[in-house]
Amino acid sequence: MSSAGTTLPGDPPGGRRALAVWGVGVAVYFVAVIFRTSLGVAGLDAVERFHVGASALSTFSILQLLVYAGMQIPVGLLVDRLGTKKVLAIGAVLFTLGQLGFALSPSYGTALASRALLGCGDALTFISVLRLGTRWFPARRGPLVAQLAGLAGMAGNLVSTLVIARLLHGIGWTAAFAGSALAGVVVLVLLLLFLKDHPDGHEPEPVPHQGATYVRRQIAASWREPGTRLGLWVHFTTQFPAMVFLLLWGLPFLVEAQGLTRATAGELLTLVVLSNMVVGLVFGQIIARHHRARLPLALATVGATALLWAATLAYPAEHAPMWLLIVLCVVLGACGPASMIGFDFSRPANPPERQGTASGITNMGGFIASMTTLLAIGVLLDATGDDYTVAFSAVFVLQALGVSQILRLRGRAARRERERLVASRVSSVHVPV
Repeated sequence: MSSAGTTLPGDPPGGRRALAVWGVGVAVYFVAVIFRTSLGVAGLDAVERFHVGASALSTFSILQLLVYAGMQIPVGLLVDRLGTKKVLAIGAVLFTLGQLGFALSPSYGTALASRALLGCGDALTFISVLRLGTRWFPARRGPLVAQLAGLAGMAGNLVSTLVIARLLHGIGWTAAFAGSALAGVVVLVLLLLFLKDHPDGHEPEPVPHQGATYVRRQIAASWREPGTRLGLWVHFTTQFPAMVFLLLWGLPFLVEAQGLTRATAGELLTLVVLSNMVVGLVFGQIIARHHRARLPLALATVGATALLWAATLAYPAEHAPMWLLIVLCVVLGACGPASMIGFDFSRPANPPERQGTASGITNMGGFIASMTTLLAIGVLLDATGDDYTVAFSAVFVLQALGVSQILRLRGRAARRERERLVASRVSSVHVPV
C-alpha cells in the first residue's frame, strides 16, 4: 500500500521553515559525526602520540560505542522530557569539549576520557534530530526525512576521511583537532539562535513527570509495542557489518588479508560511504511511496550482505578479486540506510510523547551488535593467528539471530500498526471542524 497520500490528524505542515529549522539540527549531527569518525583517520598518529598498541587503540572505538549505546534510552527520555533544543545544545557542548580535549590530551588516559565525553555528546544528537523531523514534517515524509538525516551523517564521515586526514598530515595533531572543534562552536550558536522544538500551533501535550515511575512507564510502554522491538532488531541486523568495517576492521582486512595498499584500501572505505549516501536517497523515496517495502528492503540488504561476505571469505584463491571487493563495499553501503528502516517501524508504533524513548531503544540495536562483533572479531583473530575468514564469520551469527527475531515479530507489528492507522482515521472523522 502506498503511503504517499496518508495524512494523520494534527500533522505539521512542513515547508521551507521546517526545512530550515530541521537543517540546523542536522548540521549539529553532521559535526558530531565528523568528530566521531575523526579517530578513524588518525589511528596511526594516535599509536605514535600515545605510545599504545593495537588493543589499546581499539579501546577508543569500543568505549565510544559503549557510551553511545548506553546513552540511547536516557537520551530518548531526555528528548521526550526537555525537548530537542535543550538536548541538542547539551550534546553540542559535550562533543565540542571532547574534541578539544582530545586535541590537547597529553596522555592515553586523558585522550580516552575525552573520547568518552565526545561519545556522550554525540549520543544526544541523532535521536534529537529524528524527533525534530517528526515535529516539523508530516508523517508521510518521515522515512525520507530520517534517511536524509542518516545521509548527513555519512557526509560527516566523508569529511573526516577527506579533510581531517589532510589536516593531520598538514598542520599536525593539536592544530587539526582543536581547529575542527571550532565547527562545534559554530553549530551551537546556530542552534541557540534559530532552532525551535516545534512549529506554532503544534505544541505537544504536556507530560507530567513522576520521577522513576515516569521513566519506567515510558520505557515499558515503548517496549510493549511490537513495532519498537521490530525496529530494534532491524537496526541490530542491518547496521553492524558496515559499522565494524568502517570503524575498525575494514582497513586491516583489506591490507593484511587481501594484500591491498593502504591507499587502495582507503578508496574502498570511501566507496562504502559514497554508496551509503546514494542508497539512502533511494531507500527514502521508495519507503515514502510504498510503506510495505520496508521489511523486504531490510531483509534483502541482510541477504545481499551475507552473500557477498560469504563469497569474499570463501573465494578459492589467496585474495579475492578487486571486482568482488568493490561489489562487497557497494553492498555494505546499503547497511546504514537499511538500519534507518528500523525507525520506520518504531515511529508509527508510538505516540508523539514516546517518540524519543522508542527511537532510543531502536538505536541501541545496531550499536550493541557492532560492539559485540568488534570484540568477537578481535578475540577470534588472536585465537586463530589472524585468520580473517574465521574471525569475520561472526557476522553470520549475529545476522542469523537478528533475522530470526525480525521474522518472529513482523506479524504482530503489522497488525498493531494497522489498528493504529484505522483508529487515527476514525478519530479524524469525528474531529469537529
